[in-house]
Order: sequence, then C-alpha cells, then structure tokens
Amino acid sequence: MRKILRFILTLLLLALSLLVVFTPMNSNKQYIFGMAVIVAVFIIGRFKNKKAVLTMLVFSLLMSTRYIWWRATTTLHFDSNIEMVLGSLLFLAEIYSWTILVLGYIQMSWPLKRPIAPMPADKSTWPTVDIYVPTYNESLDVVRDTVLAAQCIEYPKDKVSVYILDDGQRDEFRDFAAEAGVGYIIRSEHSHAKAGNLNHAMTLTRGELICVFDCDHVATRVFLQATVGAFFQDEKLALIQTPHYFYSPDPFERNLTPAKNVPHEGALFYGPVQQGNDNWNATFFCGSCAVIRRDALNEVGGFAVETVTEDAHTALKLQRRGWNTAFLDIPLAAGLATERLALHVNQRIRWARGMTQIFRVDNPMLGRGLKFTQRLCYLNAMLHFQYGLPRVIFLTAPLVFMLFNLNIISSSATLIFSYALPHLILSTYVNSKITGRYRYAFWGEIYETVMAFHLILPTLVTMIAPKLGKFNVTDKGDLLDKDYFDATTVRPLIITALLMVGSMIWVGVRYYMGFYAGIDAWVILFNIIWGTFSTITLLASIAVAKETKQVRKTIRISAKLPTRVRFSDGSTMDTHTLDVSMGGARVALVKGHDLAHKSAVMLELGLGGEVAHIPLRTTGTGVGELRMEFDNFPLNERRKLVRVVLSRADAWFKPPHAPDRPLASFLSILRCVWELFFGRKKRSAGFNTRMAEVPKKQAEVNDAI
Repeated sequence: MRKILRFILTLLLLALSLLVVFTPMNSNKQYIFGMAVIVAVFIIGRFKNKKAVLTMLVFSLLMSTRYIWWRATTTLHFDSNIEMVLGSLLFLAEIYSWTILVLGYIQMSWPLKRPIAPMPADKSTWPTVDIYVPTYNESLDVVRDTVLAAQCIEYPKDKVSVYILDDGQRDEFRDFAAEAGVGYIIRSEHSHAKAGNLNHAMTLTRGELICVFDCDHVATRVFLQATVGAFFQDEKLALIQTPHYFYSPDPFERNLTPAKNVPHEGALFYGPVQQGNDNWNATFFCGSCAVIRRDALNEVGGFAVETVTEDAHTALKLQRRGWNTAFLDIPLAAGLATERLALHVNQRIRWARGMTQIFRVDNPMLGRGLKFTQRLCYLNAMLHFQYGLPRVIFLTAPLVFMLFNLNIISSSATLIFSYALPHLILSTYVNSKITGRYRYAFWGEIYETVMAFHLILPTLVTMIAPKLGKFNVTDKGDLLDKDYFDATTVRPLIITALLMVGSMIWVGVRYYMGFYAGIDAWVILFNIIWGTFSTITLLASIAVAKETKQVRKTIRISAKLPTRVRFSDGSTMDTHTLDVSMGGARVALVKGHDLAHKSAVMLELGLGGEVAHIPLRTTGTGVGELRMEFDNFPLNERRKLVRVVLSRADAWFKPPHAPDRPLASFLSILRCVWELFFGRKKRSAGFNTRMAEVPKKQAEVNDAI
C-alpha cells in the first residue's frame, strides 16, 4: 500500500511539475507567478536543513526549465537569416547554461562530508608507500621543500620511500637527492610527459600505495595517517584525493583587492563539487595530494597517457573497472598558485584541452563500467570547460541590437523580463545557498570571462582533432620585479568593452535624435541593462591584468609560532612570529628589550622538542616588530624548519568563509572596476593565507588519526 501511495504521489508531483513548466502566461500573470515562487524560495531558504535545500533546487530547476521551454516555443521566430543564425546561437548558449545548471544541481545536491578513517593500532599491518615528486624544468628552490616535507611525514620509516622523478636529468637534483637521502629516478626517453614519468617510476618501486605530490606541494606530517586508513575500510578503494590548497595568492587574489576576501577560484571544485562526486563515487584524481592503490593502477595499465589531463582520465579508468574513489575535504598539503595571469590562462587551457580529449577518446557517457550518476558527474566536468563560446555570446549579445538593430529574441521586453528574472534570480540565490561559502555570487562570471576568449579555439580544435597539442608544464616560483598591465592577455576583453561602451553611447544618441521611433522603449532599456552588466563584468575581468610585483623569493605565511631570538651579547628574547617564510620572518618585539647596542644572530623556531636553529644574515626593526632575513643553514636545519613551519598537522586548516551575500558580492565586483581606473590602497606586506594559529586543530587531528 505504501508503495502504491508513493507511486501516486510521484505521478502527481510529476504532473504538477509539467504544469509549472508548460503553462503559458501573459507578462502580468507571469510576473505574479514568478514573484510568488521567488518569495516562497526566499522563505524556504531561511531553513537550514537538507529538505529545504532540495526543495529550493526543485523550484529553481522548474523556473529555469519553464524559461527554456518558453524560449523554445515562443521566441525563435526571426525576420532574416542573420537574425536566425545569431538568435539560434544565443538560444544554444542558454541551453548549455541550463544543462550545466541541471548537472551541477545533481552533482552537488548531496555532498558527502567524509571523516578521517583511523589507522590500525598495529603498525606492522600498515601498507608500504612510495611518495613520488615528479619534476621537469622547475627550480630546485621549488622542489627542495616539497621533498623535505615528504620526509617529515609521520609514518614508519621502513614502510615509506620518497623519490624525486627528474625528467630534466639535472645534476643539482641528483646531488640534492643524495644529500637528503631520498631516491632519484630518471628515464632515457620522455614520452607522455608527467604520466610517463610516473609510470616509469612504478616499474622501479614496489610500494603497495603510491602517493603523488606536484613538486611545489608541501605535505603536512599527518598526510598519510589521515588518508591511508580509508584503504583499510574499503578493499575496493583505489584513490583518495585531498584538496589542492595554495599558500601563495593566485592572480585574482594578488591583483584584485576584493578577491582577497572571497573564496579562491578553486574552492568550489575542492568543496561541494568533489564532495558531491564522492557521494556518487566519482571523485576526480587531481594529479597531486592523493594516494592510489598500486594494484588498481596496474589493473588499468598505470596512469593514463592518452590525454594531457592524465589525472582525471586515470580516475575514470579506475571507476570503469569497478574501483571506488574518495575525497577527504581537509587540506593536508599546500602549494604555489600560478604567479601571473598569462600562466594561469595557459594552465586552464591545458585543463580544458584535456577534458575535451576525454570527451572524444573515452567519453564517460559511452562504454561500460559506470553508473548513470558517475557519467553525469564526468559530463558536467567536460561540458564545463566548453564555456568559452557561450560566455562570449552572452557578453556580446546586446551588441547585435545596439549596433545593427537586429532582434534575436522574438518577444516583447516585458515578457522577456517576466520569464527571465525568476530564472536568473532563483539560480543565483539557490547557488549562493548551496555553495555560498565556496563561491560568491557573480565571481564565477569574472573567473570565466577572463578565460572565455582563450578557450574557444583550443576546445573547438581539440573536439575536432583530439590528438593535437602537447603537455605544458605550469611555471611556479617566478618573481615579478615591477608592476605592469598584461594587455596582451586581456586584449579581447578590452576590445569587447570598448565596443560595448561605444554601442551604448550610440544607442543613446540615436534615441535622442528619434531614430528609434516605433520601437518599444523597454526593448532599448532591456539591451542597455544587459550591456551594462556585460561591461561591468568585462571591466572587472580586465582589472585582473594589473599585475603587481612579487619580489620575495619565498612566500610569507601568517603564523603565530613560539620563538626565541638570540642576540650578539648572549641575551635572549622569548616571543612569537607574526609571519614566516623559508627565507625570513617577522617577530613581535617584547616590551623592555633594548636593541640599541646588540643585534639578533640566531632564531630558534619550534614547538616542544622540535626546534630549528636558524642563523640570521640581516635584521631590522619596525613598530612593535623585528624583521629578519635568514642566513645559509645546513639541510638538516632546513628540514626542521620545514617541519615546524610547513608540515605542522594543522598548518593549512582555515576558518570557513562567511556565507555569500549576493548584493555585497556584486558591490565587490564594482570595486574591482573602480580599482581598474582609480587604483587601490597600498597592499599589505604579507599575504594572509587564512592560516590557523597553531593550537586550535592539533587535538582534533590527533584524535582522528
């Protein structure tokens, strides 16, 4: 009886949904209906439970689908071939956005917040682990601390081995490996880039598990104890991935003042997206900060070499063979973000090419081995990187009317507003509710607009000829000796913004002179509003190209660590750091210490018995602080410094961002536009990486592992 009632209820809900989507209304009725649904969703949004979230998702999807149905059945009537072509392109872009919205809601509707799986008490049962640090052309300054941090990982020494996989075959790396006491692996041929490098190392090592760190990712000491336990709980687990966290600012955070206070670009993926993937057993391997079972890799022939995104493709192959994957949403390692906008663009182009290659050569919608929800998660990831052309279409669509007086939406402006506003308001609001601590409203438009023009050609070419192109290594650790404006990278945005502003002025002049007699004034207003929003988005995106100099060779990390300063006269001062890097530090001055006739010569930095003794080259004083630059010190002391500063168990724990407020978020976009033209206040000396103070999370981590 209960099944029958559930079936009847499902049919009724389906019928009601179809009624909501298909029932036509005039503009007045549609305004009333749309406002009623918006108010209902706003009321539901005040409740903090799963049912409320799912209800909001349903309402948002219904109104967005209603808008698409109205567009498909009412507005695709054109007076000329050119209007038909341009209008159809706009509609296809809207279909794309609706598809991404649906897939995103499915993917993130039920995120899995996986806890740390405890390790067995008997360490003799712990599996052996090979830690790989692949490198090609990166400097030793970047790779050194990654290797030292890997050595600091707390795991039985007879069960873990660290290897530098040097595809550059450099003598200084061989010498460093020997001095540090880690393995050094090279190969005679260099096919398949990073994937080939990893596969070659697999033939020379024998660890039951393989842990991969990109050469700039420093791990915390608990990395393996926090991840390996999951392999005991699930014998079919092939992969556990942790977030990619960056302790240096990316181009958005460095060049836009408001971006320092919003979730970084990757937060959405390494949050609700991967948590959602984990719920559907579709976690992506991201190339670093992950542990993989060797037997599973052997079963699929090692790391995938058919595409330039060997990481996601490897996870897909594992899942096709019935292996499970997991995502642990705890930052257990941190790396360097891309320093310049041009490098950031090149990195994203490679990702887009790789996901497009997977779509062509190993399409997850086809073939055996995947559940339907897994296929949808991969489809969303692959389609996401096709946003270049749709984004450009949305940005430039108002130009069609303003420059050429063409009508590509066959409807009155009031009817367009009545159907489009509920769709846009609800999709923005609901996304803000489910991802608001990971992606603020309107910032996705900025991230995508910066990339849009650059992605069109690579994705289209790769879709046609997936074998074209090659793997490109993203440079890390570069310095910028001066501020400059990267006009080359944002040239398409500048041209589009000039066209948009010129077109709106042209429309105003023509309207004043009476050239729009007989044309509905609301149509003109509709295109002006659309053009204004496009212009704001374009200008805020152009502002990212105002590159600020980066002259520090090592990144300063905000951290409050106990320290002792030794002076030339033998006296000491017990204090704490304000920030610290691998090349220097700032410490708080203690009242009563007279520094007039003495100088600091040694910094003792650490917790408990873990103390690094760092000689000082130069020091200087500021208001309430002592600034110091480290002198050369032996590798053993550097390893201690890495352990104390970068490898603490709680090193990268961060407080969550405040919930998104869409209006405040939009105002922050306007501030980016302001800074483009009028500059900004002088930025602070150190970048706040949202690094937690030392004591707060230590007990929680220790209890969990």
